[in-house]
Amino acid sequence: MDNMHDDAIPTLKEQLASVPKAPGVYLWKDTAGNVLYVGKAKDLRARMRQYLSLQDERPMIPMLVAQSASFDYLVTNNEHESLILEKNLIDQFSPAYNVDFKDDKSYPYIALTMSDSFPALKYTRERHLPGIRYFGPYTDARAARMLIEVARRITPICLATCDGHKRLCRRLANNPTATGDKPCFNYSVGLGLGPCTAACTVEEYATNVEKVVRFLSGQRRAFIVELKDEMALAVDELDFEKASRLRDRIETIQSLDDRQNVQLDDDYTADVIGFYREETITGVQVLAVREGSVLWANEFVLDKGRDIGDAELVKGFMMRYYESASSIPPRILLASLPEDSGLIADWLTVLLASAHGQKVRLLLPVLGDKRELLDLAERNAHHALNRYKVRSRYDEERANRAMLELQSALALPTAPLRIECFDISTIHGQHSVGSMVVFTAGSPEKSEYRRFRIRMAATEANDVAMMKEVLSRRFAPKRLADTRFGIQPDLIIVDGGRPQLNTATTLLAELGLEIPVAGLAKAEELLFTEWSGSQPIVLPTGSAGLHLVKQLRDEAHRFAINYHRGLRGKTMKKSLLDDIEGLGPKRRKALLSAFGSVKRIQQASVEQIAAVKGIPAKLAQQIYDFLHQP
Repeated sequence: MDNMHDDAIPTLKEQLASVPKAPGVYLWKDTAGNVLYVGKAKDLRARMRQYLSLQDERPMIPMLVAQSASFDYLVTNNEHESLILEKNLIDQFSPAYNVDFKDDKSYPYIALTMSDSFPALKYTRERHLPGIRYFGPYTDARAARMLIEVARRITPICLATCDGHKRLCRRLANNPTATGDKPCFNYSVGLGLGPCTAACTVEEYATNVEKVVRFLSGQRRAFIVELKDEMALAVDELDFEKASRLRDRIETIQSLDDRQNVQLDDDYTADVIGFYREETITGVQVLAVREGSVLWANEFVLDKGRDIGDAELVKGFMMRYYESASSIPPRILLASLPEDSGLIADWLTVLLASAHGQKVRLLLPVLGDKRELLDLAERNAHHALNRYKVRSRYDEERANRAMLELQSALALPTAPLRIECFDISTIHGQHSVGSMVVFTAGSPEKSEYRRFRIRMAATEANDVAMMKEVLSRRFAPKRLADTRFGIQPDLIIVDGGRPQLNTATTLLAELGLEIPVAGLAKAEELLFTEWSGSQPIVLPTGSAGLHLVKQLRDEAHRFAINYHRGLRGKTMKKSLLDDIEGLGPKRRKALLSAFGSVKRIQQASVEQIAAVKGIPAKLAQQIYDFLHQP
C-alpha cells in the first residue's frame, strides 16, 4: 500500500499529484488514521480529485472531505480486482461512510457438517469454518430452526446436537471401523437413519444428505417427482408403511408452497430486493424466489438512507449480502441498478459458478408479476424498518439527539422541547394563508397546529409582511394567555431567510418577548439566526438535527398548502353571477336554466338576456355590463 501521510506535505490536493491515473481502491482517513470511506475507481487521481473539488454531488461529500486528513490507495490491474479489494477493505475497516447493516449482530445459518462421515444439520451463527456447508443467512431465527425440522421430516438426517451423533463422531475419530451403539431418540421417532446403531451405510446416508442439500437449496419440484416415484414403487411392492411416510413428506413440501400467495413460472428463480429509505436509515427486504415460489424472506436495516444516492446504497447492500449468501440466483430484481452494475453482475456470476455457464442478470421490472413482487418487497421493507424503529426506540433517540444538535448549532439556552414553525402560502397575494405547526420533544403535536387567513390587502405576494401579520396575531398577549395555543415555544422557525428573520426578531422585541428565532431558507435547509450574521448555519448532512428541521419545514408547508387550496377551491366554485347586485337566487337559476352556463350568458346580447322570464330590461343591461367589464 502506498502510504501518503508525510507531515511535510501540507495539503491533500498536493498529495493528489502523485496518485496515478490507474484503476484501484482509495481510503480516506481522519486525523487519527481511522478509515472514513473506501471507494474504487477506473482512474484514481481523477476520481479522488472530484472529492476535493466537491464535484461529487453526494450530500455526504462535504462532511467527508472536511473530516479527511490523509488518504491511502492501492493500484490494481483492472476494475474487477478493484471491486473485490474494495469489498475486502470495507469488511476489514467498517468505514463510517460506507453502507453497513444497522445491527452489528451475526445472522443465523443452517449448517451441514460435510467433513463428518455422517454429516449432520445444525443451527449456527458462525460462517467460515472449513468442512461445513452453509445455507442462509436467515434474519428470522425461528424460521431457520423450523426449516431444519421440516428438512428432517422430509429426509431423515442427524442433528449435530444429538447425543447419539456426538458419540458416533467420537467413536469414529478413535476407530474408523467402530460398530454401532445404542439407538438415539431421533432414530426411535423416525427423524434419523440410525448411523449410531449401524442401521445404515455411509452410502445410504449420503443419499439422504444429497436430498437435504437440494431441499435447502430450493430445488423442490424435482425432489417431489422423485418422492412420488418412490411412493409408487413402494405401493407396487405392497410396502404401504413406506408409501405412507413418503406421502407425508410430499404433503409437507407442498404445504410450504401452498402458503405462498405469489406464484410464477415453475422454473423461475430470482432474488427480489426492495428498499425503503428514510433520512438516515433504510429497510431492506430480500424475497428468495425458487422454482416459482417465495421460499424465504430476509429483512435488514442499513445505517444509510437518503444521505447517499440510490446506486451507492444498492451496491453497498448487495456487496454485504451476497458475500455471505449461500444461494446466488441467476436473476436479481431491483427498482434501480447499483453502482458498477456490470462489475457486480460479473462478480455474482463467479459466485454462482454455474456448470452451464449461466450468468447473473440485474433486472428492473416495470409491469406484470415481477413488478408486483418488487412492490411487495418494498412494502415489506417499510414494515421491517418500522419494526426496527419500534424495537430499538430509534425515533425517540433520534429526536433527543436532534434537539441537542439544534441547541448546540443555534446556541440556544436549553434544548428546544417545543418548536413552532411558520409558513406562508399565496399566489400573487390572493387567498393568502399562514400555518403554524408545533413539534414537542421532536414529534408533531397536531392538536396544536393553527392556521391563519391573511387579512392584509395585497395585489402581489409579500411574504415578509404576511409573516409579520401571522406572528403578531400568534404572539399577541391574548393569544399567549389562551391555553388553546399552548405554552410559549423554546424556538421559532420561520420559513424564509434573513428578511423573515429580521421581521420576526423585531416584532418579538416590540412585544417584549425573548424567544430564539431561526430563519430557514427552504431550498438548501440553511438556518439564519440574529447572531450568525450573513453566514448561514449548515447542519451536517444526515444528522438528526437536519432531519427534524426538514420535518418541520415539510409539515408547515403541507399544512399551509392544504388550507390555501381549500380557500382557492371555494372561490373557484363561486359564480360570477353572485356578485351582480339585484340578481337573486331565483333569477340566477332562471338565467342558468335558459343559457346553460355563465360563458353562454356572457356571449348573449342584452335583448336575449331580457327575454328570460323574470329578468327586466334594466337588470338585463346591468348583467351585460357586469359580465363585459375589463
